[in-house]
Parts: sequence; structure tokens; C-alpha cells
Amino acid sequence: MGLSTAGLLVLAVLALRVYAEVAELARRVEAGSRALAEAGERLKRAADRAAERAGGISRH
Repeated sequence: MGLSTAGLLVLAVLALRVYAEVAELARRVEAGSRALAEAGERLKRAADRAAERAGGISRH
């Protein structure tokens, strides 16, 4: 095996490792985005309920 072939093999292995890490990061970012969206929806529902209660209190 020549030196250039060994160099290309090392680069290929490193490229695969980078690809795997980027794919894992993308999965984590997607999971975090979903969790934030769900938390935002829960917060909106809670705020809507609180606003309804506050509106009922101010009317009496």
C-alpha cells in the first residue's frame, strides 16, 4: 500500500466519523426542537387558561 493510499484511507475514516457525529448532532437538535415546540404549546395553553380565569375575575 502506497503512502497516498494510506492517506486516503485515513481521510475516509475521518470523514465517516465526522458524518456520524454530524448525524448524531442533527438528531439531538431535532429532539430539542420538538421538546421546545411542545413546551411552547403547553405554555400557550396554560396562558390561555390563565387569561380566561383572569377575564372571569375582572368581570365580577
